[in-house]
Amino acid sequence: MKSLLKKGLLLAIGAVLLAACQKVDVFEKNVAIRDHRWQSAEKPVIFFDITDTVSRYNIYVVLRHNDAYRYNNLWMNIYTKAPGDSTANQQALDLQLATTEKGWLGSGMDDIFEHRIRISQAPVSLKAGRYEFRLEQIMRDDPLDHILNVGIRVERAVN
Repeated sequence: MKSLLKKGLLLAIGAVLLAACQKVDVFEKNVAIRDHRWQSAEKPVIFFDITDTVSRYNIYVVLRHNDAYRYNNLWMNIYTKAPGDSTANQQALDLQLATTEKGWLGSGMDDIFEHRIRISQAPVSLKAGRYEFRLEQIMRDDPLDHILNVGIRVERAVN
């Protein structure tokens, strides 16, 4: 009986450890914004390679700013070039960062806030190969102050 209990406990621990080791996120890359002042001419380019074409993915914009950022949102263009495409698709986004009721919507520590905002409406299938994302801020302020870094995150969708 004791032996059976020990085996069951070891099996349960093994299952928990195996589940904890399962990696969900496929890719995240962030680019630091020089002097925390994002110039409209500064258009960070991010590359990543996809090999798993069976899975579906969620795509996020990652943005870090400090508490002194003046707006509740950020307008940006994202240009996505898929493998084999000669031109990039443009997507204009209004990223909501705060509300009057809740304040900053991202997670924060001290005066730095991080937002992971999903830009794919539903999980998407991706072709095998190299993807290119170019990020452009299109706010009225140029430069846009208090932006620390910006990036892209691609996560394998969990069923």
